[in-house]
Amino acid sequence: MAVQGVVQTYDPATGVGVVVRDDDRQDVYLRPGSLRGSIFLTLRQGQRIVFDLTEEEGSAYASNIRVGQDTY
Repeated sequence: MAVQGVVQTYDPATGVGVVVRDDDRQDVYLRPGSLRGSIFLTLRQGQRIVFDLTEEEGSAYASNIRVGQDTY
């Protein structure tokens, strides 16, 4: 499921961060390796991204991160 959001925080040294979903304003976590396979080397605060949700142990994680806006 593709979701749009805005990067709230991202630490390039650890690969950890938080994205705020557009649809329900919930936090989605970026974990080390989240950018693997994407065109991004790093993310910046306020950057708009499109991503897939991966749910594990009650937490939502971003994967398959892409640029810009998708239509739902």
